Parts: sequence; C-alpha cells; structure tokens
Amino acid sequence: MRQNKIARFALRALAAIAVLHVAFMLFTSVLLFRYRTANPRTTGIMIYRKIAYKWPSNEMRFLPLGKIPKKVRQMVIRVEDGTFYSHHGIIPSALKHAWLVNKQLEKPVYGGSTITMQTARTLFLVPEKSYLRKYLEMIIALEMELILDKDRILELYLNYAEWGKGVYGIEAASRHHYRRGVASLSSDQAVRLVTLLSSPIKYEPYSLNKSAILRSRYHYLSSRFP
Repeated sequence: MRQNKIARFALRALAAIAVLHVAFMLFTSVLLFRYRTANPRTTGIMIYRKIAYKWPSNEMRFLPLGKIPKKVRQMVIRVEDGTFYSHHGIIPSALKHAWLVNKQLEKPVYGGSTITMQTARTLFLVPEKSYLRKYLEMIIALEMELILDKDRILELYLNYAEWGKGVYGIEAASRHHYRRGVASLSSDQAVRLVTLLSSPIKYEPYSLNKSAILRSRYHYLSSRFP
C-alpha cells in the first residue's frame, strides 16, 4: 500500500513537472514569435534590477543591426561566442567544461553560455547563477534558434544586454559612457565597451585594469582590432 502511494505521488509530480515545462515553453515561444518583428518593451533582467535593486533604467536606444558597426559586432562575437553563426544555440562541450570547473570550485561560477543563451537569459530570466537557470536558458536558446534567425538574435543581444547599472544595449551604453553613439566611437573606446560586457556592474571602461580577466579581454581585442 505504501509503495502504491509513493508511486502515485511520483506520477503526479512528474505530470506537474511536464505541465510546467509545456506552459513555460508555450509562454516563451509565443513571445519569441512576436520578437521576430517587434522589439521587447522590457526584459526579465530589467524587471529584476528595478525590483531587487531599485535601479532606474536609462532611455532605451534600439539600434538595428546594420547600424551597429561591423567591427563592433565582430568584436562581440570574437570574445563572447566565436562560433555563434555555426552552432544551434548550445555547445555541449562548453557546458560540460563549465560543469567540471564549477564542480571543482563547488559553486556555479562559469556558465559556458553562447550568445543565444545569454540573450535568452537577458530577455526572460534573472542574472543570479544557478543550475535551474542554466537549464531554462538552454530550453529558451533552442526555441530561439528555431524561431529567430541568427542576425535577429544578435540584434536583440546587442540592444538588450546589460552594460551598467540601469544601462541596457550598446547604443545606450555608448552614450552613457562616452556621450556619443556607437558609430562614432574610436577603436579603443569600442574595445573597452565590448570588454565591459564580461562584468558591466563592477567596472567601467576606464577601470578595466582592476580585473585580470577584463585586462586579458582588452589586450586580446586590442591586438586584433587596432
């Protein structure tokens, strides 16, 4: 009798999990179909920062992908996801490597996220690191690759990525940090702005040297995009 109760409970739990999965996928896929042509009015990370940290959001400055300098786009892809245009949303080997490193560190530090996964997190989730969030990221990333083309994913990423406290998108970030549009940045300014993507809350373009990781990213980009 006890075993039957446990079995029934397990089946109900599995059914509830399946229903939640379906509901989550329907919700995100409906929005993604809308985002094929419409731009999000807000994102998960914007809502989270506003509620949890009371950060006001700077004015959104959406910039079509074609108006973002090609050199800047190449910089972002080079340091964030070098195989962006050839993978299908997730890179299993990168996720496995991140899991092994995190296991050694005994906390989720590295994510192994592609640009698609980062866009999924930005639009729908929160920045707090957890394995549940990573799992949801992967689901959304696979949906995103099926519903949106690569250029649109990159366009959404560049326009909604977090670039400072209440600063979202590369055009808003450029005007916030340099008082000019991204198309008017010098090569060094663009390199610093792209470098900042790795840690946009703790650092600013001219405090990058305080972080060994950011210094490495800066020198890497500077050597390839003089």
